[in-house]
Amino acid sequence: MSEPASPTPALASSPAAPLEQGATAAPRLTAVDTFRGLTIMEVVAHHTSGMALRHAEAGSLAHELLLILNRTLHFAVPAFVFLSAVVLTRSLLKKFDLRRYFTRRVTRGAWPYVLWSALYAVWYVGTTQRPPEQLTDPERWSFWLLYGKASFHLYFLLVALEVYLLLPLLLPLARRRPPIGLMLALGAAAQLGMYFLNREVLTLQFPASTVLWYLLPVLTGIGVGARLDEFPAWWRRRLPLLLGALAVVFALYLPTAVGNLKGEPTVPLTYNALNWGYSILVALTLLGAAYAWQRRGPEGGGTLRRAIATLGTVSLPIYLIHPALLQFLEYGVGIPDGGPLSLAVTATLYFLIALLIPMVIGRLLLGRRLGLLIFGR
Repeated sequence: MSEPASPTPALASSPAAPLEQGATAAPRLTAVDTFRGLTIMEVVAHHTSGMALRHAEAGSLAHELLLILNRTLHFAVPAFVFLSAVVLTRSLLKKFDLRRYFTRRVTRGAWPYVLWSALYAVWYVGTTQRPPEQLTDPERWSFWLLYGKASFHLYFLLVALEVYLLLPLLLPLARRRPPIGLMLALGAAAQLGMYFLNREVLTLQFPASTVLWYLLPVLTGIGVGARLDEFPAWWRRRLPLLLGALAVVFALYLPTAVGNLKGEPTVPLTYNALNWGYSILVALTLLGAAYAWQRRGPEGGGTLRRAIATLGTVSLPIYLIHPALLQFLEYGVGIPDGGPLSLAVTATLYFLIALLIPMVIGRLLLGRRLGLLIFGR
């Protein structure tokens, strides 16, 4: 959440990645932490760009650039689902204790989801974004909890819970250690099959709030997790192919995604297929790059890598807290009306605030009782 040349694989040396650990001792920072750090920075930047879009003049150059940035950064949830599958597959293959597994999933997944759903429900009412009577409406609570809608970002925690339930069922497949490329292809086929099944039969109201919408990152993550020691070498050999495929898919995805955000007619299958392809290629590229960066050691930007990996150790607190901070900054502090340059400076400042304040809170509470209570780790 290894490097063949290293006598101690990175993941094995630190079973700790923030979404999976609550130990008080400072763990060795791993490539998985770096991946999480890069991805959580993307999450906050993505949401900050969405905030800035609401204040940019429609049709202006600044508005168009923000649209491009926002859609380019639209890969976090599949990436985190992929990494969860990688880490948990690796862990389950080493030692599978069903009771311990589900106990940890409840305390580190289900409880934070329920708690933060309640906190955000109160937040939205307290900031007058929702009427207070919603807090006493059982149907509204059922909707929030069943679909991850207490806040716009909490559906990821719901998807993660479903991933936790699904992975033990797929453990026999992981034990066969299937090739990563095969699992990527199998995931793509399963994802397309699920798309048509949902369109014709299931007709889920919010498919993106279910694990069924993330079968590609789940199955690919299982493939990588089952062969994690081999993954860095696999990635290096296939890097030209991965980058080439990413460039082609991105060139097709970006205009489709920007048009969709503008409200232009979009073929759902085309948009979703490109979004899935783009997201998994970015996830594979980032994880491989994180391992390559770690392999270079201190001379390869070690200070910067440690800073990003440190962000990764508290990715969950950042994920949970930053939307409230951005809303406070946007509506409480405000966005100065000073043109594109002023908007860019303000958005950058707000991005740093929304990233760093939760980081400090997360680091202070990491492994402590209060941290275990409110973050599950």
